[in-house]
Amino acid sequence: MAGVESAFARASAGPEIAVDGASNPDVDLLYDINGLTRSTPEWLDRAIGFVGEYGLLVALVVLVLWCWTSVRRRPEPETAVAGLVWAPLAAGIAVLVNIPIRGFVERPRPFLDHKGLELLVHGKTDYSFVSDHATLAMALGVGLFVANRKFGLIGIGLALLEGFCRIFMGVHYPTDVVGGFALGTATTLLLAPLAMALLTPLVTAIARSPRAGFLVRARRAPLTPDTVDLPEPRVADDAADPDAGRNDLAA
Repeated sequence: MAGVESAFARASAGPEIAVDGASNPDVDLLYDINGLTRSTPEWLDRAIGFVGEYGLLVALVVLVLWCWTSVRRRPEPETAVAGLVWAPLAAGIAVLVNIPIRGFVERPRPFLDHKGLELLVHGKTDYSFVSDHATLAMALGVGLFVANRKFGLIGIGLALLEGFCRIFMGVHYPTDVVGGFALGTATTLLLAPLAMALLTPLVTAIARSPRAGFLVRARRAPLTPDTVDLPEPRVADDAADPDAGRNDLAA
């Protein structure tokens, strides 16, 4: 009778996303990646924990600013700058979309359901699916790609590293990270046509402003005699050879 009651309790509790590490590839991969902490020095674990929590997101913000300083020097930078404006906006929208998703799925953090995980960051009490960090990172990376492919590829690479770190730290399942990548990418790309249609005219208007135009176009230094290579004055042959006239008279 007790067995029947326990089975009924498990059934009424709803489906469990990850309960058995031996039969669930998601949990198997979690243990494999997080298990790498046992062979790494403690200082490296602390460094990865800091990088995964703060460092990579800061690096992506710096990358956006670096791209901005680069594209401003182009002859027509309005479209690229509009793409850079869209990147953080898309990241913010994706995180807002994730709020109801987390509330609907209600997936606990992996360290709450599975023993033996090395937890590198403490204090995580919210739900696990989908990863906010993975969502933010990939939205910024894809937004960068919309503005500039070279910087975008670097940004996407940092986002992938962010996802690995979240699993390594023991705070997310692999599917949490994949879901974050999908959410960040979908939000950025699906809304990009509308966002660019609205942002490009705004950025173009700012570029024409005498006061705020430097935000879009890099100001060029005014031309002065010191900065302009003036052609050397041509010297007449007679002036170059003052004795030439005397020689003609003498002849």
